Amino acid sequence: MDIIVVLTGILFGNTIIHASMAKKFKFYNKRLLNKVFLYHLLFFGIYFTYASFNPSDSHHYYLRALNFNGDISELFKSGTNFIIYLAYPFVQLGCSYFSMMLLFSWMGYLGFLYAYVFFRENIGVSVKVFGKYDLLTLLLFLPNMHFWSASLGKGSVIFMGLMMMAYAVKSPTKRVLPLLVGAFFVYMVRSHMLLFVIVGVIFGVFFGKDQKLGKGAKVLLILAGIAFLSFGLKTVLGVAQLEGSENVVEDFQQFSNTRALELSKSGSGLDMSSYPLPLKLFTFWFRPLFVDSPGALGLFSSFENLIYLLLFAKIVNKRFWRFFKKAPYMVKMGGLTFLLTSVAMTFVMSNLGIIMRQKAQVMYFGFFVIYYFLAISKNKK
Repeated sequence: MDIIVVLTGILFGNTIIHASMAKKFKFYNKRLLNKVFLYHLLFFGIYFTYASFNPSDSHHYYLRALNFNGDISELFKSGTNFIIYLAYPFVQLGCSYFSMMLLFSWMGYLGFLYAYVFFRENIGVSVKVFGKYDLLTLLLFLPNMHFWSASLGKGSVIFMGLMMMAYAVKSPTKRVLPLLVGAFFVYMVRSHMLLFVIVGVIFGVFFGKDQKLGKGAKVLLILAGIAFLSFGLKTVLGVAQLEGSENVVEDFQQFSNTRALELSKSGSGLDMSSYPLPLKLFTFWFRPLFVDSPGALGLFSSFENLIYLLLFAKIVNKRFWRFFKKAPYMVKMGGLTFLLTSVAMTFVMSNLGIIMRQKAQVMYFGFFVIYYFLAISKNKK
């Protein structure tokens, strides 16, 4: 019975959101997004089957929410506890593990919906890649992106939050609610990720060649960034146990080395501590490839990583750097957010399985920059 209630609520939510978006944007393609929804449900089924036979954090979250007997406010903390906090009311009302997986999977789908609007609103040109494939459609149907955002866990929630923010910063004064809601979810799941987004936004505001963003919007974004840095920095430092550090850089290096060593000891681990930064970034963005795939899932991911590699190869030229210097606000925001997050994660990621999961949260920022560059190149031709 709870499954029917949750599914009905999801379908009703989709109807409301589709109607609202179609009213705001003429380009909104409800038919395409319904296909994305069905495709996402397919990966919900795949992940649910996978989790039934393999260890999964989703079991931990559900059991913690089911058996928690303390004050619910104790769970209102950034990180793992927040996922349990979100699940707790539904689980206590009788929602099964299947229903909770379905509900959180829907949050992941909303991430794709906002990502679609984020791309289409800023880039009105259709771009074909690999001969005949529409780039935006290809990006919306990348399997790895759906797999890691289709379950009860951090991936679905933070992906939704990040894409809500990306959608909202285009017109922050008119989209205050999605901006605040998206920022809230990102902060509560991975507070340091919000720091990178804010730095990216401020960078774009100051250096982007975009006259459409008014002074009021710029002031709002900058004040919001300063407010977060003032009130949220302690939480960010707490992620790496650096609250009382007297030398943040040195202590972070020690933390990252310890963290990387721990992750490298697992079955799909690799020692990245001695890698130069370019090789670390290559590993984070494009591995596993076929030669180092950890199991069937890694082999499956290798096909998608090859697509990533081919797409990124399109910006390895002088024209891209000339374009980026003069790029608008949204492009510089996406580019710096993507780069900062990637660099930070390379210092603590030494496990291919975790790399596959973590990079799915930020790859769309990099894809946005590539897409914009290809669209500009097409227009000039």
